[in-house]
Amino acid sequence: MLGDFKEGYCIGIEVSEEDSHAEKPFYGPNQWPSEEFLPGWRQVMEQYQIEALRVCRTIAKFISLALDLEADYFDQPQMLGEPIAAIRLLHYEGKVSDPERGIFGCGAHSDFGLITLLATDGVAGLQICKDKDAQPRIWESVAPLKGSTLHRVVVDGQERYSIAFFVNPSHDYLVECLPSCTSEMNPPRHPPITCAAFISQRYKDTHPDLSS
Repeated sequence: MLGDFKEGYCIGIEVSEEDSHAEKPFYGPNQWPSEEFLPGWRQVMEQYQIEALRVCRTIAKFISLALDLEADYFDQPQMLGEPIAAIRLLHYEGKVSDPERGIFGCGAHSDFGLITLLATDGVAGLQICKDKDAQPRIWESVAPLKGSTLHRVVVDGQERYSIAFFVNPSHDYLVECLPSCTSEMNPPRHPPITCAAFISQRYKDTHPDLSS
């Protein structure tokens, strides 16, 4: 069997079925384990989400300054006031990866959101490719680090756990080229699109097996 050998549990923004926001993609009630089975676990995960979002807002200020924008450019109500965000708890079972045969802990991919935070258990496996267009691609094993680029997980036989936190702007936020990144000589390469439409399309592109 080829492909990824991992399992995951996703936790999105908790919204009750009675809330009007529940009609939006990526919002709604999560499927939580019973309190009897995992006492206190839901509260821990919800607090983790709150803290992770706080960290993302802080990082967004540094990104803004690096792009010659106002420090609060990304941390505005219309952008991160009601974000599309999710925690993904990942477990790699320990099956030895074989890239030549297409067997991975997690195959090559680039994250498509605004910011990704990744917490790991320190077990090796993460690899990055600094030039995705190189032939052949050169993959480098790395220790946990800040940043994002083309990456994959190659498992050496040890179980591996990680927690990814993905944050994106609000559903109706118009994603377009930043004012400091465009000019008459360097016009935008892509048309504006709402965040919800963009994320939905990327999920369809990367998860063709999903029916909705």
